[in-house]
Amino acid sequence: MALYLIGDVQGCDDALARLLDEIAFSPSRDTLVLLGDLVNRGPQSLAVLRRMVALEASAHCLLGNHDLHLLAVAHGVRKPHRSDTLDDILQAPDRAALLDWLRARPLALQRQGWLMVHAGVLPQWDAAQTLALAAELEGELRGPDWGVFLHNMYGNRPDRWSEQLHGLDRLRVIVNALTRLRFCSADGVMEFETKDSAASAPAGFMPWFDVPQRRAEGTRIAFGHWSTLGEVPRHDLLALDTGCVWGGCLTAARIGSDGDAERISVRCAQAQKPGA
Repeated sequence: MALYLIGDVQGCDDALARLLDEIAFSPSRDTLVLLGDLVNRGPQSLAVLRRMVALEASAHCLLGNHDLHLLAVAHGVRKPHRSDTLDDILQAPDRAALLDWLRARPLALQRQGWLMVHAGVLPQWDAAQTLALAAELEGELRGPDWGVFLHNMYGNRPDRWSEQLHGLDRLRVIVNALTRLRFCSADGVMEFETKDSAASAPAGFMPWFDVPQRRAEGTRIAFGHWSTLGEVPRHDLLALDTGCVWGGCLTAARIGSDGDAERISVRCAQAQKPGA
C-alpha cells in the first residue's frame, strides 16, 4: 500500500491518466491525495472531477483557489475569466452532484507525517491549528449558508491572522492562507501580487516557509499552487505544482513508510501560455 501526493492537475486529465499509469496506482491498494486546483485552464476539468469521484475512498482532494473559483462562478458570485475552461462542468448533466462533491472536499490533511495544503501555512499556525482552522472553513462550505461565504470570500483584507478575528473576516484570512499564499512578512502579513519565483520576493516579504521561527517549523509540509517555485531542496517541504498546465510536468510524490518522498513526473502538453 502506497500514499501518493499529486500537485496541481488543473483539468489536464490526459496527463493525470499517464501519471497514474506511471506510478501503477491501484485504487484497491493505494491512496491518492491531490493538493488542490483539480480544475480550470486545462482542457478536461470535467474528466478530472469524474475520475476523482469514481475513485471514492482511495482518493482525497484538497480545495485550491481554482476549485473555489468554480464554485463561485457556478453560484453566480464571480464572472468567468477569459482563461477559464469550466464550461464542460457548468453544462454537465451531473453538474449539481459534482459541485456538491467538490464543496465537501477538505482544505488540509495530515497523512504519514506530512501536513498537506494547497498553498501555504501562516507563521502563527502549527499543524494542529492549521487543521482546526481548515475544518472551520470546511464546515462553512458544507453548511446551508455556504453561498453567503462565497459572496464574501474575495478580498485581501484582513491581510494577517489574529486570534481575535471572527465571522467572515476570520474565514477570509483562512481561505487566503490555505489557497493563495506565497509570500508573507516575518509577522505574517500576506502579499498576493507577486507570483514569480522565491527570488522575486518584494521588500519586507519572504516565502511563507522561510519565515524564522514559524510555528510549523519541523513539520513536513506538502503543497502546490506555486508553479514558478521549482523544487525546494529541503527534507521538510514538497512543492508539487510543477506547471503541468503551462507545458511543464505533472508530479507525484510517493511517501514511504519512513515519510521520505520519491518524486515521479510526466511531461504535459501546454494548455495555456503564462500571462494569457
